[in-house]
Amino acid sequence: MSGSRVRRGSPGKGRPRARTGGSRVNVPKRLVARLPVDQGGANRLARWTVGLFAAAIVAVAMIALQIPAKVGASLGEAMGEAGFRVKSVDVTGVQRMDSRPVFQIALDQKSMAMPLVDVATIRQKLLGYGWVKDARVSRRLPDTLVIDIVEREPAALWQDASRLSLIDADGVVLDKVKVSDMPDLPLLVGPGANAQSGGLNALLGAVPSLKPQLESANWVGGRRWDLVFQSGETVVLPEGDAEARQALAKFAKLDKSAGLLGRGIKRFDLRIPGKMIVRLPQVPETAAKTES
Repeated sequence: MSGSRVRRGSPGKGRPRARTGGSRVNVPKRLVARLPVDQGGANRLARWTVGLFAAAIVAVAMIALQIPAKVGASLGEAMGEAGFRVKSVDVTGVQRMDSRPVFQIALDQKSMAMPLVDVATIRQKLLGYGWVKDARVSRRLPDTLVIDIVEREPAALWQDASRLSLIDADGVVLDKVKVSDMPDLPLLVGPGANAQSGGLNALLGAVPSLKPQLESANWVGGRRWDLVFQSGETVVLPEGDAEARQALAKFAKLDKSAGLLGRGIKRFDLRIPGKMIVRLPQVPETAAKTES
C-alpha cells in the first residue's frame, strides 16, 4: 500500500501507528470516511490548509512591518525613474472658477511618480472647494494627470452682515464677491438665507410672472421671507412653506389682474390669512401743505 496510508498490523500484534515523513500530513481514515474525497485528496487538502495558515501568518507579519507599503513605494519610484512621472496636469470643465486651486491640489503630492499619485485624495480635496460640484481624476500614461471638473451654477448672491458671497441654487457658497463686481443675480439677505435658497426657488417657481421681477429676498428671524421687487415694493410673506406658497400665489393672481406692482405702493403684508395690508408711500410734509 502507499506510504501515505495508515497500515493495519497483522492479527495478534499491537495497534498500528500512522507514519509521517518530513512535511507529509496524513488524515485519519475515520475522518476520511466522512469526506467526499479519497485518502490522497484529503491529505492534499490538509497540506494546503497548513500552507495557507503559514502564509497568513507571514502576511500578517509583513503588514505589521509595513513591508508591502515599502515594496510598493519602491516599485512606484522605480516606475517614476523609468519615465512614469507627472509632468503635466490636464484640467477640463473650468469656465467660471479660478483654475489655480485645481493645479495646486493636483500637484500637492508626496511623490510625483504616477503609480503613487493618490487620485482619490485629489478628488476629495477638490470636492471641498465651493465651485466644484463633482470631479473625476485619472492617470493618462506615461506622464499626465487628467482632471474633469463639473462646476456649480451661480444662482444668487448672499449677504450676511458685510460679507457678500456667490451661491448656487442649493445655497452652497461658491466664492466671495466684491460689491463693485456684483453680477446681475437675486440677492438673499440675512443669516442662514443661503440655506433657504432651495425653498425660495421652489416658492418663486410656482409664480413665474413674479420670479423675473425679484430684486432681493430678506430672510427674517430665521422664519420667513420679505420679497423686494425691482419696482420697489416689498411683499411680506407668512411663516411656513404652505402658507407662504398660498399667499404668494394669490398675490400673483391679483397682480396679473389688477397690476399691483409698479403703482407706487410700498408694502404688501400677507401674513394674516385672507387679508392684504397695504402701506402707501408717505406724503412729504411740504407737499401736503401745498395741496391744502
